[in-house]
Amino acid sequence: MRHIITVQHTQSVHHTNGMVGSWTDWDLTELGRSQADRIGKKLKDELAGKKVVMFSSDLKRAKQTAEEIAKYLDVQPILRQELRERNLGKCCGKSVQWLRENLECPEKTVDDRLFSDGESRRDAWNRLESFYKEIIAGNDENIIIVSHGDLLSIWNAMFLGLPVEALNTVDIHGPGGGVSHMFICDDGKHLVKHINDTSYLI
Repeated sequence: MRHIITVQHTQSVHHTNGMVGSWTDWDLTELGRSQADRIGKKLKDELAGKKVVMFSSDLKRAKQTAEEIAKYLDVQPILRQELRERNLGKCCGKSVQWLRENLECPEKTVDDRLFSDGESRRDAWNRLESFYKEIIAGNDENIIIVSHGDLLSIWNAMFLGLPVEALNTVDIHGPGGGVSHMFICDDGKHLVKHINDTSYLI
């Protein structure tokens, strides 16, 4: 049985200052670093004696989350652009209020783009899909993936075997610092035992 753990990055500066996250490269707050440290301590106990491979988005807030966790697991995070948050285009570097006031297209389907130069959810799905297939086809038994809320909601749908169009009507979205445990059984069945668990932050 293979074990995949996904971690949504912990508190970032953009969570506290009203700015858009997306591809703007925000650092973690001090609380966010402390939260990531707690996740690392708990995962160390859970994964004791096991070889772990870790992948992370290359955006600072995810990379810093991964680095805090990695200290306890004796691994070096492998940075992958495919794990970046969805690119929202021209609103990057702007406030959430600016986004709301200048929205070009309400997002009703996976093909809508909030801004013409940004990604739709289908675009983000297509970007993530090659990485997802690489992980599923691989042989690593214990994998940690550190990414962002929107990208991990897409990962969740992929792991459950849903088509991208399912995101028009359903979503599995979690809070910052949420940890999910997923398993690929020997018969190929995909199993989710914990989803967006925030007890790791306590």
